[in-house]
Amino acid sequence: MDTAQWQAFARQFPQLSHRQRLASGDLLRTSAPQNAAVVLIEQTAQAQLHCPACLSTHFHRHGQAHGLQRYRCVPCRKTFNALSGTPLAHLHHKERWLAYADCLLNSFSVRKVASQVSIHRNTSFRWRHRFLALAKTDRPRCLHGITEADDMYLLESQKGSRHMTRPARQRGGRASQRGISNEQVCVLVARDRTGQTVDFVAGMGQLTKAILHACLPPVIDRDILLVSDGHPAYPAFAREIGIEHAAVNLRAGIRVRGTVHVQNVNAYHSRLRGWLRAFHGVATRYLPNYLGWRWILDAKRILSPESLLRATLGTFPHLMVT
Repeated sequence: MDTAQWQAFARQFPQLSHRQRLASGDLLRTSAPQNAAVVLIEQTAQAQLHCPACLSTHFHRHGQAHGLQRYRCVPCRKTFNALSGTPLAHLHHKERWLAYADCLLNSFSVRKVASQVSIHRNTSFRWRHRFLALAKTDRPRCLHGITEADDMYLLESQKGSRHMTRPARQRGGRASQRGISNEQVCVLVARDRTGQTVDFVAGMGQLTKAILHACLPPVIDRDILLVSDGHPAYPAFAREIGIEHAAVNLRAGIRVRGTVHVQNVNAYHSRLRGWLRAFHGVATRYLPNYLGWRWILDAKRILSPESLLRATLGTFPHLMVT
């Protein structure tokens, strides 16, 4: 806009009604954040932009919509934008996404985020799991050296389910059976001495050798030393796939044997339990998202809202071993 156009535009200000003045103020306040989010989205998507329908990279520009550049695929003639095929597709209020990402990095509750970002609490909850859908996949590819493995158990929760398979518990409640039972979810965590961590929602009930075979082989090096507690599934698993194994006898009070201990993975369990407590129980079906969220915070690789927004689109910072 040149000077003459601006002056003509400014002369119309006195004619605005009170409602129009408020709307103009909102527009000015939100335009900069929306532009920042849109620019970041376009820049992030540019390197890997392709048609989500046929995966072709042969496309041309096809106008704009909702602040984003649209493209038309030449082979299949379908249109798309930088968010098509991502968890953030079809979400509104782009100007609030960076503020929302900042709230996620601070582990705010659904209602606190809704208040901070000025969205409905249902929108806040829906965005939480959209933002975490790809970000939770930012995990180490392989664990090396001395690797500790241990299982922890969380009470199964059908929170938010429309069709429950059992009577509802009051305020979380407790399991009807003592000890480990099929009312509890097994979470398997493996962590090497550099801090790289992988975890799995392994299923209901006690850990078994079959669960270890299903989870660990793709993420562990074959020359590792697997350290665990006295659970019999670990030595049987290690023997069958041909890796070294050492155990600590916690029941006998032996927690450390030189470099053989599971204190790192147990400390991670403790941080995870304490962090989950603030949410007053999470639905089991969403548990993988919360495990990924906890790893984002614990690894400290994603430290800014911009980095989290990039991760939400599938672009992660390079993995650094510390």
